[in-house]
Amino acid sequence: MIHHAVVSRAQTRLAQLIRGTAISLALIGSGFAVFPAMAEAAPQAAVAQAPDAEPAAAPGPALWIIRDADSTLYLFGTVHVLKPGTVWASPRIDAALAASPDLWFEISNPEDTAAIIPLIQRYGISQDQPLSSLLTATEMGQLDAAARAVGSNISQMDPLRPWYAAVALSLAPLTKAGYDPASGVELVLKARALEAGKTIHGFETIDHQVATLATLPDDVQLDFLRSTLEDFDQAASLLDAMVTAWATGDVTTLDRVVVQDMKADSPAIYDALLVRRNVGFADQIETLLAGSGTAFIAIGAAHLAGEDSVQSMLQARGVTVERD
Repeated sequence: MIHHAVVSRAQTRLAQLIRGTAISLALIGSGFAVFPAMAEAAPQAAVAQAPDAEPAAAPGPALWIIRDADSTLYLFGTVHVLKPGTVWASPRIDAALAASPDLWFEISNPEDTAAIIPLIQRYGISQDQPLSSLLTATEMGQLDAAARAVGSNISQMDPLRPWYAAVALSLAPLTKAGYDPASGVELVLKARALEAGKTIHGFETIDHQVATLATLPDDVQLDFLRSTLEDFDQAASLLDAMVTAWATGDVTTLDRVVVQDMKADSPAIYDALLVRRNVGFADQIETLLAGSGTAFIAIGAAHLAGEDSVQSMLQARGVTVERD
């Protein structure tokens, strides 16, 4: 989804990362008016309760533990959009969740579609600089084809800013392939937590996540959209591979196919979406560790892979992080 003249598979993976943010969950709701076909296929409400599924075979998704004398923090990487029925629960994850009265997510309200609408109106629309003034005729043809695939058309897409058009379009092939944001890990964990009377917290806000994308330089936003259009038909198969790596705890593969490719091909995006946010996550985790008690922390798996991962940042500060 972020790309220059030469199309990169890494940029498609970048789009999948963005698609996996809580922003994308909120965009499904606000996008109904623009993409009516998506409204018919997408869920109308957040998951009410966790699905009943057999625990995944070992090792399952990766889990880390951070401890000091009076604190235990579980650190878990998530995938925000999954196919219904995807098995990822494990005894380790269940035990960590049961032991934690507090749950921390990237944001506390990923299902709050109402909160996103004024932000999209403010940051996602540009009547003065439509996409037709930024894209070539060939690219506009690609945009029209992609728009029609999600029940929209070129005139409806034209006023959207590049970042919003890219995020919205990136959801379409996933929905077609059976991926459902309501089956994403955060909503399942949140439902379980609320049912058990646990307290939900967020490191960031929806406003912050929208601003992270909306304030990207114009050329980077256009690269994001161009890559989305070029790789529209490949998104689901690439996400399949990412989910397989995540579900088996293969952090090395996640680092290679997501983090390292992004770092090499789009350093500005890598810095904005991973490095700077990882610093913020690490800061707040240190604050939690300075207190006392047990908490379960669930953030996107890409934040927990590679040399600039949250764990690496914490370890550089003298905090011990152990994989369970």
